[in-house]
Amino acid sequence: MKLIATDLDGTLLNELGQVSPENAAAIKQALKAGIEVIVATGRAYETAVPELEAVGLHLPMITLNGAVVFSENHEKINDIPLDKELAQQIAKSCQENDIYFEVFSSKGVFSTSREYFTQVVIDIVKTSNPDVSTEEIKERIDDRFRAENVQFTTDYEAILKNPDIDIYKVLAFSPDETSLAQIKAAYQHVDSLAITASASVNLEFNHRDAQKGIALKAFAESKGIDLQDVMAIGDNYNDLSMLKIAGHSVAMENADDEIKAHCDTVTKRNDENGVAHAIQKVLEKR
Repeated sequence: MKLIATDLDGTLLNELGQVSPENAAAIKQALKAGIEVIVATGRAYETAVPELEAVGLHLPMITLNGAVVFSENHEKINDIPLDKELAQQIAKSCQENDIYFEVFSSKGVFSTSREYFTQVVIDIVKTSNPDVSTEEIKERIDDRFRAENVQFTTDYEAILKNPDIDIYKVLAFSPDETSLAQIKAAYQHVDSLAITASASVNLEFNHRDAQKGIALKAFAESKGIDLQDVMAIGDNYNDLSMLKIAGHSVAMENADDEIKAHCDTVTKRNDENGVAHAIQKVLEKR
């Protein structure tokens, strides 16, 4: 194995949203052994980097599902914007269906309403984790908005028509899975669009060429690495494109069964250092 690609949330990050010492140590071992390591995430670069640098990792990164790729030296290697007219249509559909959405752009993240997002997240978290306090949830939300420097606006038309702003991803977020399914059905036949998800409560809209698998393939080729010598690790539907093209695909134990069905092996859960476990198996074979 010459290249390892790992997702962040639900994969490399534990339930606290951190890279465990065990996962960090395993990645450093792989690097020392001459194996390239790249992170592939749906997150924006600004919110992904701190979690890695907190444990001394400086890695190349595929962000926003493949829309923007960065080197380990923070240099932008490539970007693939979403068509602005299409982004505007998606935003309008979300508004008409009362679905919270965000626009990820070259000028940061734009949101419709902090209050709306907060209430949606509280409802979702309380359903599965009733013991978590509302105040704790609000603190996590505030941290997220602060980390991503989210800007609030009601005038999306001005943003989407601004020639100085590139749109990379539209994120639709709702506890109503039926509404999300209707939005997905309305756009799933648009050839220029890739629709994925990083959780059951969201949809992520990117340019069709802005996918983790496509970005990983390009990165491997730039390093002269055959895809058969690539291992990809992930847990959700926005990871499928890279799991399908990698020579060896690894699903997290916490992944959906459909994700596991597309993978060669299943490693431990993200809160059990599953990434470290998968990397150690590679190192043992070497």
